[in-house]
Amino acid sequence: MKSKKAPTLNHRIRSDIESRILSGEWQPGFRIPFEHELMEQYHCSRMTVNKVLTTLAESGMIERRRRAGSFVARQPPHLEQVALEIPDIEVAVTERGHAYVFQLLERALRKPKAGVTEEVELVGEGKLLAMRCLHLADGKPLALERRLINPEAVPETLEVDFSTHAPGSWLLQNVSWTRGQHRISAVAANAEEAALLKVPLGTACLVIDRQTWRGELPITWVRQMFLGDAYDLIARFAPGAR
Repeated sequence: MKSKKAPTLNHRIRSDIESRILSGEWQPGFRIPFEHELMEQYHCSRMTVNKVLTTLAESGMIERRRRAGSFVARQPPHLEQVALEIPDIEVAVTERGHAYVFQLLERALRKPKAGVTEEVELVGEGKLLAMRCLHLADGKPLALERRLINPEAVPETLEVDFSTHAPGSWLLQNVSWTRGQHRISAVAANAEEAALLKVPLGTACLVIDRQTWRGELPITWVRQMFLGDAYDLIARFAPGAR
């Protein structure tokens, strides 16, 4: 078995800064430590720090001001609202008292297929990590998942053993993102899907297509197909809520 590579220092610094921003610890307008302070904290070169800050600036997370330093970016006002959180299926299943099992059906590092929009948009002409997975609750199929990951955005995924770690759970625990998009639809299971889910052909299923980005860099695309009677989408709100 291959040993897992430790995250690079570049990735560690970037993840630390992103985590503080996304958690709200560092609010918009907060001045990020100066380069020499980060060099001292991480025992690294100015080149390493500069590369990290440049990447964060390009993603839109920070603003770099000459002679003043780097600051958490203020996002422009918009009317878009996040309708759904990204659930961790394992956590959701176990919290309800059911036994969770994950099966990796397929895994391949390959070029995107010509004409497959989600693959080309994710990596362009590069390589993507493609997986097919099955989620089970109490030994019964719950959801079928097709997952694509951009290794340029998350190179460490190439070293993760996804036969023991569900990719969705691993990504939620280890990778920060700045933007996500959901698309919800209803479909009838085809012959292959029905066989994997152990249901009759044409069984009603709820499908969630989800994409996430860090700035403008795509991280992952996933399609999760849930049995229609085993998954609910609930949004809670109040009059005048913002």
